[in-house]
Amino acid sequence: MMFFKKSPTMSSAYDFMIVGLGNPGRKYEFTRHNAGFLCLDYFAQQQNVKIDRLKFKALIGEARIGGKRCLLMKPQTFMNLSGEAVREAAAFYKIPPENILVLFDDISLDVGKLRIRRKGTDGGHNGIKSLIFQLSADTFPRIKIGIGAKPHPDYDLADWVLTPFSKEQLSALRDVAEECCDAIELIVGGKIDEAMSRHNS
Repeated sequence: MMFFKKSPTMSSAYDFMIVGLGNPGRKYEFTRHNAGFLCLDYFAQQQNVKIDRLKFKALIGEARIGGKRCLLMKPQTFMNLSGEAVREAAAFYKIPPENILVLFDDISLDVGKLRIRRKGTDGGHNGIKSLIFQLSADTFPRIKIGIGAKPHPDYDLADWVLTPFSKEQLSALRDVAEECCDAIELIVGGKIDEAMSRHNS
């Protein structure tokens, strides 16, 4: 009874997960903390796919990169609990941390800059802190997207990351999103060293 057999193309297995970090909701859309969301959205747009299905406390979509099936994810838990959504999906699809690429904002880099890392600590970023806690690992690759340092030391960090990008900064962020697209393809293709040498600023 071949009719009832699952087609190989219907397999639920994913090779990689690409996660953009941010906060859900219109009011946060173009704030600095949403750089990960914005760059992942740009990547999905270039791939002609949508990230619009709700599952694992996240909006998800799917893309094929060099023959690999990739789950695209934007956690909807708010930044500090991002790891919950990632853990659920990673456990369900049995995706190891090394195959979870995370895009997120970094205040130590100027707007228009990015930096790729194979693994590392949370660096004071609450979204990454949540991922490390929930996955019990810090071995996931990441693309840090520059959002600029606080304008002065007394400025509250929580307030700063929720300020919107200026029009000029959004233009610079678009250039970074272009770089992200290339970096994502290289990393998923197992060429993280090449991605780092090509894009690290």
